[in-house]
Amino acid sequence: MAIKKQFLKSKPVCKVTFTVAAEEAKKVTVVGSFNEWNEQATPLKKLKNGSFKGTVNLESGKSHEFRYLVDGAYINEEQADELVWNDFAGAENSVLNI
Repeated sequence: MAIKKQFLKSKPVCKVTFTVAAEEAKKVTVVGSFNEWNEQATPLKKLKNGSFKGTVNLESGKSHEFRYLVDGAYINEEQADELVWNDFAGAENSVLNI
């Protein structure tokens, strides 16, 4: 798994590219505070090498909680800026500090 951040000079936005190595998976999405935890909102595209990839524009100056949903199982990002406990989910969420 990997995260790439690209800050835009023209507006307070950061383009964040999520990459998940999940060769056996059929569907991978990113769910988080930026898409109201909507499981359908941010699907990642499967590449020829078996990984899934997608880019999201996130507002700068904020922290965004998220997790990957890989074939129905929630997974955290190893390269996240931090992990925070979420009582609602009963688990830790990955955090991006933009």
